[in-house]
Amino acid sequence: MTNETVRTPAMTTGTGTAPSLPPGPRRSVELDRDEALRLLGSVPFGRIVFTRHALPTVRPVNHVLDGGDIVIRTHDGAALTAHAQDGDGAGVVVAYEADVIDPDSRLGWSVVVTGYARLVTDPAELARYRALLVPWTDHAMDHAVRIRPDLITGVRLTAGT
Repeated sequence: MTNETVRTPAMTTGTGTAPSLPPGPRRSVELDRDEALRLLGSVPFGRIVFTRHALPTVRPVNHVLDGGDIVIRTHDGAALTAHAQDGDGAGVVVAYEADVIDPDSRLGWSVVVTGYARLVTDPAELARYRALLVPWTDHAMDHAVRIRPDLITGVRLTAGT
C-alpha cells in the first residue's frame, strides 16, 4: 500500500489495547427521512449493496442525490448494470449506505436506503448524470442507475445526554 494508513483495533499507545473513548455518555439517535437524505447528499461516496450469485455484494461508488433519488454510474459488464435492466421494469432491490464516523471519537452518522434500482434510459438524463458524476475508476462508465428509496433509515452517534 502506498500513502495509506491502516488503522487496526490494536493501534494504541503500545499497550495492545484499543484507544479509550472520550469520556461521557453516548447514544444513538434515529434520524428522520429528511435529515437522513440531507446527510446522504452531503457526502460524495457510499456503498451499493446488491445480490450477485445469490450472495450480497458491496461496492464503493460515488453518487448524486437528485430529487430524493440516488444516482450512481456503472459500466457494461457490471453485475448491477445487468440486474438493473433485467426483469419487467420494476428494477432490482438494492441497499445504499453512506456514513461519516470519526475513527477516534466514534461519533458521526450512518444512513441506509433500501429501494429499487433501475437503469436510466432517457438520453438527456443520462447526459446530465454523466456531467454530474465523474468516474473515479478506469472503467468507461456509460450507464447510470437510479435508486428510488422505499425505506430510509439513519442514526446519529452522539456524545452527551
